[in-house]
Amino acid sequence: MNPLPQQARLLALFAVTAFASAQALAADPYPSRPIAMVVPFAAGGPTDVVARSVAAAMSKSLGQSVVVENRLGAGGTISAAFVAKAAPDGYTILIHHNGMATAPALYSKLSYKPLTDFTFVGQVADVPMTLLGRHDLPANTLPELVSYIQKNQNKVNLANAGLGAVSQLCGMLFQKAIGVELQTIPYQGTAPAMTALLGGQVDVLCDQTTQTLPHIKSEKVKLYGVTTAERIPALPNTPTLREGGLKGFEVKVWHGIYAPKGTPPAVIEKLNGALRAALKDPNVTARMKDLGAVIVPEDKQTPEGLRTWLASEIDKWSPIIKEAGVKAD
Repeated sequence: MNPLPQQARLLALFAVTAFASAQALAADPYPSRPIAMVVPFAAGGPTDVVARSVAAAMSKSLGQSVVVENRLGAGGTISAAFVAKAAPDGYTILIHHNGMATAPALYSKLSYKPLTDFTFVGQVADVPMTLLGRHDLPANTLPELVSYIQKNQNKVNLANAGLGAVSQLCGMLFQKAIGVELQTIPYQGTAPAMTALLGGQVDVLCDQTTQTLPHIKSEKVKLYGVTTAERIPALPNTPTLREGGLKGFEVKVWHGIYAPKGTPPAVIEKLNGALRAALKDPNVTARMKDLGAVIVPEDKQTPEGLRTWLASEIDKWSPIIKEAGVKAD
């Protein structure tokens, strides 16, 4: 009996392999094991708090645990690079904030491209920023603060949570808006920066409501405004910086979920469905309210919504960072 021609043997092998793969998928539907949600920052920090709330709710829809994994370092780029190189099977995903948009301008040797090395899942929630001063700062309103800074430029300092932190970006935008360059003091995270403000070691800090609301409510700091385009439910009587005279000023901490490039569409569809369900979960909505965070509209919860937003944020921050001459390497 003559052996099959080579082409026929290859076709037969392909058919057997395809059938075996289909059987494996049918027997092992996604997800069949826990999913790692990588967080670029420390446990207990603002992004981690958002991540753990969303991960717990996504687990309900997916029928598998979504386990938060903290991988710290280099302004979030270590985590992003790790996920970019992970297997595109849906079992390793990333939740990241504005750092995905600022990294290309901050790092000249970035090992990944945010817009092309990931598959997008969707946006999560926006966290407003607040502009604060130490409790005994003479200025009581934003116009008074701007006037005080302009008259005492060499005496006023501005804290932030380190290179690439949103507090640093907010501070850069604030200095640009008032036309003053201040002495900037970086700290290793939001907690020590806030501790310095509470202790009177620094004068001004821009930080997110996840960290600042308790200190605002206890009146341990002075509040000059929120950085969003509109007033926020958590602080309804607090004017925006725009209302205070800083035209066009808007900064917020936004969060998105990403998977490695090449993750199958069916997997992304499941992840996105779980994310959408999570953002309607009563436990998540209550937690976000407590944090002063705002769940994004449904059109931003999509893969395309996140991709479009990320592109616009890269366009917004790159020239500001380059103009300021800020580099991480």
